[in-house]
Amino acid sequence: MSVGRPLPEVIDEPETVVGPPWMTILHNCNCHTFEEVARQLMKAIGCSEAEGWEIARQVHNTGKAVVRVGSEEECVRAGNILAEIGLNVTVMQS
Repeated sequence: MSVGRPLPEVIDEPETVVGPPWMTILHNCNCHTFEEVARQLMKAIGCSEAEGWEIARQVHNTGKAVVRVGSEEECVRAGNILAEIGLNVTVMQS
């Protein structure tokens, strides 16, 4: 009787399902200056000052803007930083 190679062990693992990305939405509130919003955006999402001002204008003109798309953790973190100064924020799955 000949001895063959052992067969590899097969382990059934459930597939990791990646859900849809999350997003952080900043809403207009007319209670903060453009400068305050731009600075908080820089802190929350790491944008430049110019980008912060651009997003602040977009929020002012359209009522809202998506400021972060990513994992739930990233979006909640950004939302919490924006909310530190009382900005109106929604975090949701896209």
